[in-house]
Amino acid sequence: MPRKEQGWVTFQTSEDERKILEEFCEQSQRTKTEILRELVRSLNQHSSAPISPPIPQEKQDYIYTQKPEIESSIQKKSLKVSSRNILKGVVKRVVYGAVNSEVTLEIIHKVELTSIITRASAEELELSEGKEAYAVIKSNDIVIARE
Repeated sequence: MPRKEQGWVTFQTSEDERKILEEFCEQSQRTKTEILRELVRSLNQHSSAPISPPIPQEKQDYIYTQKPEIESSIQKKSLKVSSRNILKGVVKRVVYGAVNSEVTLEIIHKVELTSIITRASAEELELSEGKEAYAVIKSNDIVIARE
């Protein structure tokens, strides 16, 4: 079956564009596929907005040295999860590492769950001590979520 019929999207980019995408993937610790899917999904949210003109190269250099905020204008919705084991708790501590973060939730007094998640996920969830979050348990994984 041809790639197009399998859902593949391919396109050519310049060396500079590939480098920008690869740097963004490295910074956010996500794959090209994840980044491009997120971008495509966000286009549906902004379909009525006019397309912005190209940004001059001198401004692009500034833009890509900053942490991109792709989701800043996307409206957040309530979290719906298929897992049945969802425990509400309060973040007791977050230990940020270079790649991963250790997140500890206090479910009830003296009952804690700790999960290792990517640093990018912990930052995106804006986890910090005292905030409410959820432990979503599926098999042997504990996933941290927040409304």
